[in-house]
Amino acid sequence: MDAQTPTPEPVPFRAPEGSLGGVDSRVVASALAAASDVALVLDGDGVIQDMAIGSADLAEEGAGDWLGKRWEETVLPDSRHKVLEMLSDGASPAGKPWRQINQRTERGEFPLRYIAIRAGPGRGTIAVGRDARGDAALQQRLIQAQQMIERERLRARQTETRYRLLFSLGREAIIVLDAGSRTIIEANPAAERLLGRTGLAGRPLLQLVEPSERDALLAMLGAIGASDQAPPVRLRLGDRTAPVRIDGNMFRQGGNSYVLLRLADEARIDEGRDAAMVLERVPDPFVVTDSAFRILDVNAALLELLGHARKEELIGCSLGQFLGRPGIDFAVLSDQLIEHGLVRNLVTIVRPRFGAAVEVQVSAVLGTEGGHQIGGFTLRPLASDRTKITAEMASPRSVEELTELVGRMTLKDIVRESTDLIERLCIEAALKCADNNRASAAEILGLSRQGLYLKLHRHGLARDPNDDRQDRAR
Repeated sequence: MDAQTPTPEPVPFRAPEGSLGGVDSRVVASALAAASDVALVLDGDGVIQDMAIGSADLAEEGAGDWLGKRWEETVLPDSRHKVLEMLSDGASPAGKPWRQINQRTERGEFPLRYIAIRAGPGRGTIAVGRDARGDAALQQRLIQAQQMIERERLRARQTETRYRLLFSLGREAIIVLDAGSRTIIEANPAAERLLGRTGLAGRPLLQLVEPSERDALLAMLGAIGASDQAPPVRLRLGDRTAPVRIDGNMFRQGGNSYVLLRLADEARIDEGRDAAMVLERVPDPFVVTDSAFRILDVNAALLELLGHARKEELIGCSLGQFLGRPGIDFAVLSDQLIEHGLVRNLVTIVRPRFGAAVEVQVSAVLGTEGGHQIGGFTLRPLASDRTKITAEMASPRSVEELTELVGRMTLKDIVRESTDLIERLCIEAALKCADNNRASAAEILGLSRQGLYLKLHRHGLARDPNDDRQDRAR
């Protein structure tokens, strides 16, 4: 065990009686005033008989008002016991510790560090004080610095936790490589699943590559070190027979260089391209949006429907600019999607760049992919069924059919259709009560016979003229 280093003790005067015995009291007073910010001369009861203030700041704070008062009356309550202990302590000055006393004046409070020395039998005590506000400010800055370091350390831990979570849960296969030794530093679970191996950290990357393709990998790593624009390569890694596409970027940390490699399954990339190609060739217009219904992608059929030549003209635009009547249909569609996540066969219109509006039937879904909400919309033009739909909308046969008009017609048109429906239902009920006698039905409804005939023709309820003659015969 190492021996503890002893703490050095203060060294007092060796012969104060001989060297300082004849020193004048004024010299002693000047030395005390110069060596301290404040010096107090107290009698046996602790009353301040005389004092010297060596600090201009303390003089401005009103420290001179302490003269003639008991020392304990000039301090805060939490420091009074310290004052009494210092006045009653009879130890030698060399063995006494400095004590912090919180002094009080009419202008404020401030800390002072004191040491009390007995002046001799019956001569009271001399208290020498130094302003501790500088130490307190320094201590406060130290505490603030420690708190800031703790906050930064906590923020760094939280950032690392988020990085670890993202690194572990990410679907993209990622490998962090030491640029000098080409040793794998880290590999996320997606990379281990892709390569069919675990425990990749610490292994040389070249061991995972077919010997015939190692030169291509070394060339790519060299290109990454020279430029961030290095093209990706396709290699066979691990036990895989299908190639893996690899690209990467270099970064520096702690004076070392690292390479971040991104790996992608070529087979899945080809499948994604095939799916995109099929979607592009779908005959029905299709559009993909984000959660705010801004267009992310469209197929050729939608470009043709809207009269645009390029996708770039639509990407980033709101779908509501083209779909639905302004302020009506699209608001209903978006609310339904947000609430239920699905909309089927909603009939509305599309407003092309040129020409008249086109009636379409919309089906849409709103789902989550990769932590983001994605919307998909299919728009099927109804030009071939327009006459049939118009006829159905013009003459609803029931309340259920009437409510289906919401979203297809304006409120004014729906109210008119409602009036016609009620009128037709009343006429049919009156004819049923009158056993199809129109004269009696007209009397029940409070109409003239001619007025009833006009309404029957209007609603398509008129029968053969022979029926009219039968009514008159009755």
